[in-house]
Amino acid sequence: MPPLSPLTAALLPSPPTAAPQPSSLTAAPAEPADDEPTAEELSYAAAFPPDPAPAQPSAGLNQPRRALIAAGEVVAVVALALVAVWAWNRGITKLAYPLEGREPLISTQYHGNWLGTAVGCVTIAAILLLDAVRQGVLAVRTRPGKAADADV
Repeated sequence: MPPLSPLTAALLPSPPTAAPQPSSLTAAPAEPADDEPTAEELSYAAAFPPDPAPAQPSAGLNQPRRALIAAGEVVAVVALALVAVWAWNRGITKLAYPLEGREPLISTQYHGNWLGTAVGCVTIAAILLLDAVRQGVLAVRTRPGKAADADV
């Protein structure tokens, strides 16, 4: 084989070298017995405890108390809607400045604190309404055992 140029030799991988043999004076690390956990396994077990037992199938999604929760949320939605209307009406004020011989000048003032309260009430009411629908569906919905287990 012809000699390689220094550039080609630098690009080619070097042949593997033999691993140094441990001397007979160094002691091999002691390996734990198969039935004893290592320190790493013990620390992992402490950091990540096993999951608790799964819930019983009888405590599934179909729970009649969810209907009471949904009814309470619907009442809260109605109350929040009334508060939103009240706050919105307080947030807009019309002022009239009469002038002699002309129509009065009318200006509208917008109070951001009341309008923001109204928007916040409507937002919370919408979220509660969505949750009330979800709770209502879960209160009356029944599922066969196989279909319930397939979703898990």
